[in-house]
Amino acid sequence: MVSLAERLAEHIPLLVDGAMGTELFARGLTAGDPPEMWNLDSPDDIIDVHKGYIKAGSDIILTNSFGGTAFRLKLHKLQDRVFEINKAAAQCGRAAADSSDRHIVVAGSMGPSGELLEPMGTMTPQSAAAAFAEQARGLAAGGADVLWIETMSSLEEVEAAVVGARSACDLPIAATMSFDTAGHTMMGVSGHDAAVRLDNLGLAAIGANCGNNIADTEAAVLQLKQGAPSTPIIVKANAGIPEFKGDKLHYTGSPEVMGAHLKRMVDAGIEIIGGCCGTATHHLAYMRGVIDGAIEPPMIEAPISHNPPPPTERSAPARRRRRRS
Repeated sequence: MVSLAERLAEHIPLLVDGAMGTELFARGLTAGDPPEMWNLDSPDDIIDVHKGYIKAGSDIILTNSFGGTAFRLKLHKLQDRVFEINKAAAQCGRAAADSSDRHIVVAGSMGPSGELLEPMGTMTPQSAAAAFAEQARGLAAGGADVLWIETMSSLEEVEAAVVGARSACDLPIAATMSFDTAGHTMMGVSGHDAAVRLDNLGLAAIGANCGNNIADTEAAVLQLKQGAPSTPIIVKANAGIPEFKGDKLHYTGSPEVMGAHLKRMVDAGIEIIGGCCGTATHHLAYMRGVIDGAIEPPMIEAPISHNPPPPTERSAPARRRRRRS
C-alpha cells in the first residue's frame, strides 16, 4: 500500500483512471442494474477493469462503489449490504493494485446520495453523514488507501460526507465537484466557492470531475487552483461531449483531445489528472505518453457544448441514479 501523499511527493503528475461504467457496459452491464453488485457477483471482471487502467498507465484507480451509500443501494433493495458491497469493491481494487509492479493508489469512490438536503429535500446532514460513514467503513476494511468523494453538486453534502468518513476511519480524503451548469454545479457552486469551502476541510486533494464539457471543467479547475494554491488539485473531465449515435451514447473526445487537455492542465500546475465519462483505456494510454514525454499532443482547443447535452444519467434530476459512465 502507498499513500496519495507519498505519490504526490514525487512531483510527477498523477494519472487517474477512466470511466467504470463504460467498461462494465462493454462487459454486459444493463442500464438500470447496480454496477456495485459486480463486486460480489463478478469480481474478476472488476479486477480486470482496474488492471486495464493500470496497464494503460494509471497511478490511481477508483473503486466500483460510486453508488455505494444506503440511499443509492436502496433503489435496488440492497441497503442492508452497504458494508459488504463497499468492502468487496475495495478488495477488487486492492487485488489489482497489488498485482502491479508499480505503486498504485486505491481510491474508494463515494458518489452523491441522490437526495437533497433540507429544506429542499428530506435528507439531514446527520443522516447523510451516517450513510457516508457506513460506506467509508466498508471501503477502509477492504483496503482503500484514500476516500474519494466525487461528482458532488452541494457543498453541504460534501461536508456531510467528510464528517461521516472521518467518523468511520482515518484515511485521507479527496473531494471533487461536478461543474455542469454554466461553470457552476447544479446547486450553483462556482469553482471559487468550492475552493474557499473545501480548502477549509483539510482534504488531501480537491477538484472537479464530470461536467458538461472540458472547457467548463478546466475553467472551474483553474478557479480551484487560484483559490486553494497549496492544496493538490484534481481534474477528471469527461472525454469530450456526449452525443447519441442511433441508440448509443458516444463521447466526442479522442485520445488526442484528452492528451491536449492533460497538457494544458499540467502546464497550469494541476497535480492529479484523469478522465470521467467516456474515458477508456486508449485515452489513458495516450495521456500516459504525454506525461512521460513520449507523446507531444496536438494543439486542440477544449471542446465546449453550445447546445444542451443529450439526456444522460448525469444530467438527470437529482434523485435519479448517476454513475461514472
